[in-house]
Amino acid sequence: MAAGNGEVWIFGYGSLMWRPGFAHRERRPGFVAGFARRFWQGSTDHRGVPGAPGRVVTLVPERDAVCWGVAFRVDSRHRASVLARLDQRERGGFTRAWLELCFRAPARRRVRALAYVAETANPNYLGEAPLEAIAEQVRCSRGPSGSNADYALRLARTLRALGVRERHVEALAERLPQSSPEG
Repeated sequence: MAAGNGEVWIFGYGSLMWRPGFAHRERRPGFVAGFARRFWQGSTDHRGVPGAPGRVVTLVPERDAVCWGVAFRVDSRHRASVLARLDQRERGGFTRAWLELCFRAPARRRVRALAYVAETANPNYLGEAPLEAIAEQVRCSRGPSGSNADYALRLARTLRALGVRERHVEALAERLPQSSPEG
């Protein structure tokens, strides 16, 4: 189930899908079962600032849910540096979690993959809120990585390009001014 020879699969379900920022041998669409993608994590280091956090996605356990994203296979010689870089990038409340990742047909195989997930106990976790409140926060937030609205719109476009339409992401994107993506 795991990548061989010290390789690691990394599952991206947010900005890693379009901007991994690390060397990888392979990039493939895949999904994890039992999790939903939600804009419940505060971002004070990328899409917001301390005192005015943006909202980014995390994985939330949800029975019968499926979360599609992009998996990256990193070979053993880059593993340590890639993980150190991701630990730094995801330091704002995300922790490493090993999940079972499934690939699309025809190679319907499963692998063990690393994902960065924001748990409810982290200090930046914002949790569930009415969609209008999330949209207002996303519309108004900006951080060192750019506009929070552009992040949400880019996420929706990236998912559509994979053939995925998620109600939570689409409903948020519909409430945001359409602009060009920053990344």
